[in-house]
This record gives sequence, C-alpha cells and structure tokens, in this order.
Amino acid sequence: MYIRFRNKRYKLGDVLFHFFNTIILLFLVVITLYPFLNTLAISFNEGLDSIRGGIYLWPRKFSLQNYRAVFISGTVVNAFFVSVARTVITVALNVFLTGMLAYCLSRKEYIFNKFITVAIVITMYFNAGLIPNFLLIKKLGLYGSFWVYVIPCLISGFNVIVVRTYISSIPESLVESARLDGAGDFKIFLRIIFPLCKPSLAVIAMFVAIFQWNNWFDTYLYCSSNQNLSTLSYELQKLLASSFSQSQSTQAVTSGLGAELAGGMVTPIAMQAAITIVAMVPIICVYPFVQRYFVTGLNVGGVKE
Repeated sequence: MYIRFRNKRYKLGDVLFHFFNTIILLFLVVITLYPFLNTLAISFNEGLDSIRGGIYLWPRKFSLQNYRAVFISGTVVNAFFVSVARTVITVALNVFLTGMLAYCLSRKEYIFNKFITVAIVITMYFNAGLIPNFLLIKKLGLYGSFWVYVIPCLISGFNVIVVRTYISSIPESLVESARLDGAGDFKIFLRIIFPLCKPSLAVIAMFVAIFQWNNWFDTYLYCSSNQNLSTLSYELQKLLASSFSQSQSTQAVTSGLGAELAGGMVTPIAMQAAITIVAMVPIICVYPFVQRYFVTGLNVGGVKE
C-alpha cells in the first residue's frame, strides 16, 4: 500500500516507521533536556518563590540573586578555579603521557609490549580497594596536596588500550620514512604519531576532563580538611547533603554571603540549581569542539587486539 504526497509515492510501512521513530526520538529529547531546563529555570528564579514549586521550563519571578550569591561566596569561586586547574593540568599530562606509552606499546620491536599490555588490562579488572589506595596516597605524601588530584590520574588502562589500537592502524611506512630521514622515536611521536592521533586523544581528553570536573570523592577523602583545595563538585555535594535539613542548609548557604543575601533572598533549592548550572557550563562549552572526534576515535580505537 502506497501513500501519495507532493506527487511522490511512499510505502505505508516506511511512513509509519518514520512517524513513530520521530515521536520516540522527540520523547527522548524532551525527557533528556527537561532536567537541565528545569534546573536552569529554578536557578534564575527568585529564591523564596522557588520553595513554592511549580517551576518547569521558565522562571516565575526572574532574579540573578542566586548567581550573585554563588560568585560572592569566596569558597565557591576558589573551588571553581581549583576545579579548572585540576582539570586542565590532568588532561594535558594524561593525553601526552598516554600517547607516549601507547606509542611504545604499539612498537613491534619492543619485546615487553605484550607483557605490559596484559598487565595494563589486568588493572582494568582488579583494584586494590579504597583503604590500600588511601594508605598509598598518605605514604607518597600526597594527602592534603593539590597533586593528589593529578598524579593518580595520569594514566588510565582503558585510554592506553584505545590509543595503542589507534596507533596500530597508522601505516608503518610513515614511521619507516621518518627513520630513514634520521628521526628518533621521540621526534616521530611528536611530529607524526601525535598529530595523527587527534581523534582518539580528543576522546580520552573529554573522558578525563568530565571525570576530573565531576569528581568530588577524592576531595572528600584527601582534602576535606583544607578549604583552599575544595572543588566545585565537592561544594555542590556538601550543599546537596546539607539540604536534607532545611534550616541547617539555609544557614550553611547564607553564611558568609553578606547581610543582603542572608536576609532570606537565597534558599538551598535555588543555590543548588545555580551551582549546578555553573558546574555544567564549562563542560557544555568544551563538548562541541571534541564531539566530532567521538565516532572516529572510538570506532578505530575501541577494538582490543
């Protein structure tokens, strides 16, 4: 059975498939975007009015007081810069070191490449546990230090396997030509391998950045006693944890924000929404620049050999 539309004939089955497919995809878009849009609306709504509820996609009483409270608070601003610093430094070092290790493991002339690859894969399945990791961090002198955010995250087994597999797909003739021209391994890696690995490196850079930006548990374990090393995710977690008690959370939110903010204009619900949006914006801004590398990077580097 066919349906005629604009002088063209379409099969009824194809029309029904596209119709229901569109409905399902629109439904998925709505349920995916609604939590973000609802949080955005609450963050721009007046704090006291937010307690009444009933805010969906648009603020009922528009106000910037919540964001003003976020940026007036010295702890949140400092936590924001700590989160940015740990993310940028870790991503840069992780990408570079992962690429170097993956290049070494991709070389057939390296006699230990299979042994080290198996050792790395084993770490993806087995972990020493929380207490041994905590004791190791203390023994290394990283407890209460900014570098506790960076050093334990310099290498990831999964990322190494992904990049190693991607490098293995690069024609060996490029490396051989560079060797004939007198280039060493380090120069070959910087001038040839590293630029050609942009898709896979962009993927792991995004994975590491999201993990570093959203991770609050390491702050809780190692730096909770040092307010100067608190991260934005940890501040948000503390606010969410304290919101179970409305009176306590209100006192925690308004402390140190000045007399005007302590007068009742800021509430925990509104502050949670504002800090959540502030924490989401950097990742949302970065994602479009690396999204185009996702499919290529994962398809080529996602098969373990």
